[in-house]
Amino acid sequence: MRIRLPRLPRTRTGRRRAVQSLMAVCVLALLPSAWLRLSTGDRLRTLEGAPRTDVAVVFGAGLWQGEPSPYLAHRLDAAAELYRAGRVEVVLVTGDNSREDYDEPDAMRTYLTRHGVPDARIVSDYAGFDTWDSCVRAKKIFGVDEAVLISQGFHIRRAVALCEAAGVDSYGVGVDDRHDATWYYGGTREILAAGKAALDVVFRPDPHFLGPREKGVAEALASAR
Repeated sequence: MRIRLPRLPRTRTGRRRAVQSLMAVCVLALLPSAWLRLSTGDRLRTLEGAPRTDVAVVFGAGLWQGEPSPYLAHRLDAAAELYRAGRVEVVLVTGDNSREDYDEPDAMRTYLTRHGVPDARIVSDYAGFDTWDSCVRAKKIFGVDEAVLISQGFHIRRAVALCEAAGVDSYGVGVDDRHDATWYYGGTREILAAGKAALDVVFRPDPHFLGPREKGVAEALASAR
């Protein structure tokens, strides 16, 4: 079976219009990324410059044989450092536990306790299936009004923008990582994810799971004080 490729316009006017259409599509595709960059520029901080807040939120980033992936481990290292420095009181770990054999929040909790964060200061969100879900649940389920968000640099702007839209006053700490194939894949993926983020902000869908309000963060803060 012969596959027919689309033919280029034969006339100069047709070719010009085709180029203009392609440019318009590219511009529209990049608009959400530009919005993320402009809307979050004053909300990004270094690890050393992170403000003192009650809560740090760490987003899941995959497991390798039940352990946090290297990228997730670096996020958790940053959270543990903020806790040890007295800059946060509680760490909310949010990730995927959609299957019995895959539990990001518990793996994150175990890692943090090994690195000096008391178990009583860690709160788990088992239904953080994507960034929007994690942000909305942080606000509506766990009552988080202000937080330092921790992720890789390619993701942190989207996390801040979505949490701000969900009602969480947010500051973002982008964790440095080696710019390997995974990093570049993540950066490329963010171009598409930025479009979804814009739609989430406009339409504000409910997370996959909401459920009743949980007292985990309030109780952890009470024990800290």
